[in-house]
Formats: sequence, structure tokens, C-alpha cells
Amino acid sequence: MAVGKSAIGHQLAQQLGARFVDTDVEVVARHGTIADIFAGRGESAFRELEARAVAQAVEDAADSATVISLGGGAVLDSGTQQLLANCTVVYLECDADTVSERIARNSGRPLLAGDAMERWRVLFATRQPVYERLANLTLDVRSGSVPDLADRLQDALARLAAAHTGTAATPAATKKVEM
Repeated sequence: MAVGKSAIGHQLAQQLGARFVDTDVEVVARHGTIADIFAGRGESAFRELEARAVAQAVEDAADSATVISLGGGAVLDSGTQQLLANCTVVYLECDADTVSERIARNSGRPLLAGDAMERWRVLFATRQPVYERLANLTLDVRSGSVPDLADRLQDALARLAAAHTGTAATPAATKKVEM
């Protein structure tokens, strides 16, 4: 949450000549703002919509180079975890200092109502083990510009692809990248 998934994912997709999908944007386009979904239908309804958006994005990416940005809580769904087993998953590693300014600027996050940083710490403590377990790659996003971070991720993807094939490979060989 607030680690730069959308910005880094979009930049990476541009560099790879791949399609970019942000599942939060897809949910909002079809169902209204996340805050309104939470207020009117609750978190569980949002999570169901989110899981469907992730499943659709993964299905649509089956035969194309695609970078998919997931909402921070999307990985908590067991069905989503199963889908991600067939994807290259990147964990954007951060800490509270990294995200505090971004969270302060964006008060529209329903799960961060009240003491936003304390809520973030609690959510992160719950989610971090899942992020680490699902990740094929971890990218430290505590420092660096978005283009720099995307370059580092592109290099890491190339190394991962080469390790899997035993040859020098381009990052475009990785069909789907989930962030």
C-alpha cells in the first residue's frame, strides 16, 4: 500500500513494450471509487470485485507480455494466490518511512481511516509474510526514482529469466509480472 506499484509497473511496462493493467483502476472503472464500494457494500464486496479483476487481468495476459499491478490486499485471497503461482510476482519492499508522505497526501484509503500510519503498520505486518512467500523477486523501493527502480526491476527480471532457461534472456520473456 503506497509503495509505488502503479508508477513502477507502468514504467516497467513501457520499458518492456508490454501492456499495463492496474486492477484497482479496473475495479473503479466498473464499480465506482474504492471508498464508495467500502462505504456502500463493505470490504468483503470490494475484495470479491478485486479478486475478479485480478483473475480477468491474468486470463487476458495469458498470451501477451503484461505487467499487472495488484492492490496491496489482493494477495490475501486464496484464489488470487493460486493464480499468482503461474506468474512472476514482484514484492516491492518498503518501510513506514518510505510510505508515510504518500499516505499523508492520500487520505482516500478506506483501510487507513483514523491513525493512517498505525493502520498501515498493522496491515503491513499481516501482509508482509504473504508478499514474501509469493514473490519470485523482491525489489527494495526505499530509494531511487521510478525510472531507476523500473531499470533495476527489468535487470532482475532478465536475470530471473536467464536462471530459468539457463541462457541469457530478455525480460520480455517473462509473460506476466504481478506487482
